[in-house]
Amino acid sequence: MKQLNEFLIPFLGLKVGKHQFEYQINNTFFDRFDYHEFESSDIKAKIVLEKKPNFLELSFKHNGTIHVPCDVTGEEFDLPIKGKINLVVQFGEQFNNDNEELLILPHGEHQLDVAHYLYEMIVLSIPYRKEHPGIKAGTLQTPALDALKALSVSDIGTQEQETIDPRWDKLKQLLTDK
Repeated sequence: MKQLNEFLIPFLGLKVGKHQFEYQINNTFFDRFDYHEFESSDIKAKIVLEKKPNFLELSFKHNGTIHVPCDVTGEEFDLPIKGKINLVVQFGEQFNNDNEELLILPHGEHQLDVAHYLYEMIVLSIPYRKEHPGIKAGTLQTPALDALKALSVSDIGTQEQETIDPRWDKLKQLLTDK
């Protein structure tokens, strides 16, 4: 993945205290990660960096919409998403990002690339099942939903009763004749 300059935070020149960074994220951001799971996106991300004398605390938040197809009907809609993560950055001998909430940067580093953390936070906030809000409300009208209604459970039960082999009826009659 190519390093994104607009997502580099130079923390070396910052004073001790809180600092805010805001980003507007769209599909060009996800193209750099080769992620193409949705048609479009409009997401606002906010990072609050609290610089302390020996470490950094980062609080990531995002809120926005992605344009996705419904998993049930295939109809496209805007899905609202939001999420947040926290990250502590400490300094040590070598780079270590094994822990998802703790990042160790080598001494002498002067900037932090937050693009990957923003990417992970947003992708993990997308629900596994994407369902159009009109399905729950009962207001969505599509050919796919009409076909699903036609194959409802009650219809299946009556179809099975109509197609029962008449030989089974004769065998059932043997049980009741005793």
